[in-house]
Amino acid sequence: MARDYYGILGVDREATEQEIKKAYRKLARKYHPDVNPSEEAAEKFAEISLAQEVLLDPSKRRIVDRGGDPMEQGGGAGAQGGFGGFGDIFEAFFGGAPGGGREPRSRVQPGNDALLRTAITLEEAFSGAQKEVTVDTAVLCDACEGTGSESKSAPVTCDHCQGTGVVQEVQQSFLGNVMTTRDCPKCRGFGEIISDPCRQCAGDGRVRAARDLTVNIPAGIASGMRIRMAGQGEVGHGGGPAGDLYVEVQTTPHPVFVREGDDLHLRVTVPMYDAALGTSVAVDNLAGGQTTVDVPAGTQPEERIVLDGEGMPRLRAQGAGNMIAHVRVAVPTELSQDERERLEALRDGHDASPAVASSSAGQGSGEEGFFSRVRDRFRR
Repeated sequence: MARDYYGILGVDREATEQEIKKAYRKLARKYHPDVNPSEEAAEKFAEISLAQEVLLDPSKRRIVDRGGDPMEQGGGAGAQGGFGGFGDIFEAFFGGAPGGGREPRSRVQPGNDALLRTAITLEEAFSGAQKEVTVDTAVLCDACEGTGSESKSAPVTCDHCQGTGVVQEVQQSFLGNVMTTRDCPKCRGFGEIISDPCRQCAGDGRVRAARDLTVNIPAGIASGMRIRMAGQGEVGHGGGPAGDLYVEVQTTPHPVFVREGDDLHLRVTVPMYDAALGTSVAVDNLAGGQTTVDVPAGTQPEERIVLDGEGMPRLRAQGAGNMIAHVRVAVPTELSQDERERLEALRDGHDASPAVASSSAGQGSGEEGFFSRVRDRFRR
């Protein structure tokens, strides 16, 4: 007479896999030999272990549902021998039998992303450019076309693990004999092997090689930003799809301009008489032309002159930042006799005289006080 495996575990015939496992764990905690050393408990534990094995095996469960008993039809009544229950200790106490339900790893794996850094000039960041770069990554093996096989034939089932990708071993522990699971050493967990590995890639389906690529640098890109090149990263194991390549740009220092966001800063030095009378300075810009900085009469030291829209183009947007000229007034340190006489005449004809400035000078007006500037510098 066929055994009632559903009744042994106390579950319905429509019970799901999770419900069967839950019922088994509940009974295992009650009848496991380490918890209950009686002979009756040992027999009960063996019975519920067998019931779980049968009901979690789809082919054996179909026999049960048709009214048969797979353990009486050569289905492996002694397959687990004296260790069937001990192997299931993982199911009882850790929520999963060793190797239970695990699928072998796929031989075809997606590739990893790759990162490459390249240096660009500020002019290239301003106008955009195309950069030639060399990347050393895993590429598809051209000899086997990613199959890993010299003859490009399909893999065969591993005869060591029978295609499961895992092997089980019995080890001694404080709980007694414990069944442990590890990747099959022959197929490395894939469940299949390549009978004639490719001589060029040793069955990996990919090889390491250097590739030359053209990277499109967009106008307005900033130092530290990354450009994503889809599918240009490493090819995966077994000829799997390639990851992405990220190219990180680093802008080299410029002799004139300092970038801050989309603004370009530069320093302009003018003699003190030009600052007083006004002048203009031609600056070689990043577009290859010239930009004129008009210095109005009466310009003071450290004053800023803002040229709207003359800075960096905004990345993937309309408009541009500003060009900001910081004025440095140069005071001569050596004067000829004629220059000295002219400056003395200018001083004598002017009503201004040296004075001590108040710490609140400039407050309430458009001018910034001296002490405020000093404080700001110490805060930087």
